[in-house]
Amino acid sequence: MKRRVLFPRPLQYLMAIAEHGNFTRAAKALHVSQPSLSQQIKQLEESMGAPLLVRSGRTVTLTNAGEIYLHHARRALGELNAGIRAIQEVQDLSRGSLQVGWTPITDYLACSLLEVFHRRYPGIRLNTLEMTADNIELAVAEERVDVGIAFSRVPSSKVGDNEIRTTHLFSETLCFAVGSAHPRAGQKERLGVQEFGKETLVALNPNFALRRKIDSYCLTNAVLPHIAIETDSLSVIIQMVQNSPYGTVLPKSIVQTQCGIHPINLVPNLPTQSISLLTRAGSYLSPATVAFAKVAVDWAVDRIAMIPPHKLKPCPLSDRYYQEQKNADPQ
Repeated sequence: MKRRVLFPRPLQYLMAIAEHGNFTRAAKALHVSQPSLSQQIKQLEESMGAPLLVRSGRTVTLTNAGEIYLHHARRALGELNAGIRAIQEVQDLSRGSLQVGWTPITDYLACSLLEVFHRRYPGIRLNTLEMTADNIELAVAEERVDVGIAFSRVPSSKVGDNEIRTTHLFSETLCFAVGSAHPRAGQKERLGVQEFGKETLVALNPNFALRRKIDSYCLTNAVLPHIAIETDSLSVIIQMVQNSPYGTVLPKSIVQTQCGIHPINLVPNLPTQSISLLTRAGSYLSPATVAFAKVAVDWAVDRIAMIPPHKLKPCPLSDRYYQEQKNADPQ
């Protein structure tokens, strides 16, 4: 049975009036009489010692005091709803929700993690949000998402080091990648960094950690990358590389699962990229968040141990893992 928040009636009435802008429509939506609604608002204003509404003909708007009071009332309602959610999640993780923030790259690499978690805890509704690594950290710190999956942290002026807990999941080797239409398609020998600098690239925009990794590599090796197209979409990058003479830089496990895309190693090597789980540090973590973190670590270990590097695929799960999750007794 769905639990309802016990919220003071006058505040419910004030919210309805602010939403509908009219006493009559608000009363109808609340299934109460208009005189009763008016009386409750009047008593609320008297208790506050200030008018909360501006009554002008049929239109009703909030005063400055009303705006401030309603803002705090909505925050209070949000806290009460959070309390109910926490209680539901405590009950053997049979109900609840989990917000996951990840980047265009990590959503591809960790796609099967969601399937593993859902098979283990089918009552938890998962909601994913795609964003940059910096925004993931900020969203985790501000509790707008429960957990993030991103490349290793880079110090940020927006988020303190003591606000985020980072758990390493696995590492990815980066490589230069080209499509079948590229003259270097199928090249086995390593490509020098100066020659790489002459290639026309499709890449994520500079807001993303992978792009900054590429820029840092080029700066270290005194090469100016020739980036023709910037995007925030991995699918755009893959399609462009598959169907044009452009190249890109991606984790090798992604390249090796795409038809018509060929990896080429560079000299010196591109850096290895660590994929990590981000959670809030020093504050309450919901049972669903704790369970997701545990499943993520186990999934990462299995991903590394079970699947050869040249066959790594984000979906579907290996048969053994699928069977283990199917037979697992949720704890």
